[in-house]
Amino acid sequence: MKIENIKPIPKYMLKLIKKIDLEKYKPQNGFTRYYSYLTKNDGELVQVIVAVKNRYSKWLCKQVVVHSMHSKDCFVKDIAYFWIGGYVTNWHPEGYGKEAWYADGKWDIADDRYFHIWCPCINKEYLEKYPQYKYCAYKEYPYGDFFKYLKVYEKYPQAEYIVKMGLPSRAMSIMLLKQCKKDKQFCKWLYKNKYKIKYGGYYITTILTAYKKNLSLDKVQAFEVAKKRLIHEEGLQPVRDMLKQRGDYEKFINYINNQNTSYRTYLDYFNACNYLGIDMNIDKNRYPHEFKRWHDIRINEYASAKAKADAKAKKEFNAKFKIIAKKYESLQENCKGSFICIIAKSPNELVKEGAFLHHCVGKMGYDKKFVDEVSLIFFIRDKNNPKIPLVTVEYSLSKKKILQCYGEHDTKPSNEIENYVYNEWLPYANKKLKKLEKIAA
Repeated sequence: MKIENIKPIPKYMLKLIKKIDLEKYKPQNGFTRYYSYLTKNDGELVQVIVAVKNRYSKWLCKQVVVHSMHSKDCFVKDIAYFWIGGYVTNWHPEGYGKEAWYADGKWDIADDRYFHIWCPCINKEYLEKYPQYKYCAYKEYPYGDFFKYLKVYEKYPQAEYIVKMGLPSRAMSIMLLKQCKKDKQFCKWLYKNKYKIKYGGYYITTILTAYKKNLSLDKVQAFEVAKKRLIHEEGLQPVRDMLKQRGDYEKFINYINNQNTSYRTYLDYFNACNYLGIDMNIDKNRYPHEFKRWHDIRINEYASAKAKADAKAKKEFNAKFKIIAKKYESLQENCKGSFICIIAKSPNELVKEGAFLHHCVGKMGYDKKFVDEVSLIFFIRDKNNPKIPLVTVEYSLSKKKILQCYGEHDTKPSNEIENYVYNEWLPYANKKLKKLEKIAA
């Protein structure tokens, strides 16, 4: 196939394309449509794909792709393929639309795999000129990847057998074609089950497995569906990792079905066992005889152990909070004025402060920031009513500045309180912090 041998669309072919397009699209629209026709180039059978579009009242048609029978490359012109958007044809060379990087009205070379546009071939009878395609069942093949089918047929003539038995949708499966090529018994089995396969929607792997293991198509399909769900469903990675070590997908899926449970329920059981330190490499733990009973036992044990661990962790966290509060206690200020500043002594105090003033100091991780010495929380109180919350302050230890200063419902404090916080307490706190840093150094 040579670029210089690409001929313009013949007048009779252009007329035929227009006739088919006008019949197919009533009324005509502005979307791009694609058609193909067979011809020859340098003595070789080729497929020419044309793009059709209406622009205002004008009907446009031009060649955009040329495939040859024996090349891994194709010729393209004014067309691009995008993984998400699909095929885009540009009409700027014809004087319509905006200029594009891929459109200059000239032929270029591209990978043949990406430009097999699904479209009707309008002159399949052209194959009668080529004796080698006499038995390719081209009249029975109904799909828009017709030329791709011819390429497959050249390598695997068994495609014709699959099409003629009424399974054209399976004729492009290389796995099936290879099996047909080496195993005549499989061809007979395929013919025997052709109606079931045609309407059953079975995977190719289902068909091959059912034949090789002499199993029911429906039984194998049910297993394949279950396996695909297990492999692809979000959140099941821990179970997949477990099964991958021993390769017992089939045993696991059968177990789930026999125990009348689900992957998610098993995942809960699996996570509970791991938390409790139970060895899941032992079959009696991995596949307990009465799953529901052992699931409930392990979940209850997990909940009890988790509660104890959480209580212990909470106790340790509260103790650390008190240590940090004690460490920076000197940053509190009790001057002769109307207000005082008190450091938070526990996470519970943050919760009470947030509940009283209706803000989020007790909910959004401020206790962890406090323990990690990222920022400290101080309470501004009236000196005469030190138990009534007025304003909450978040103070950055690294930046030595106030990050937040809010009263009830995240409102701005009064001028009097704001003056105290920024002009009296902040300089005092920074001075005390410098002393602490000096002592620590």
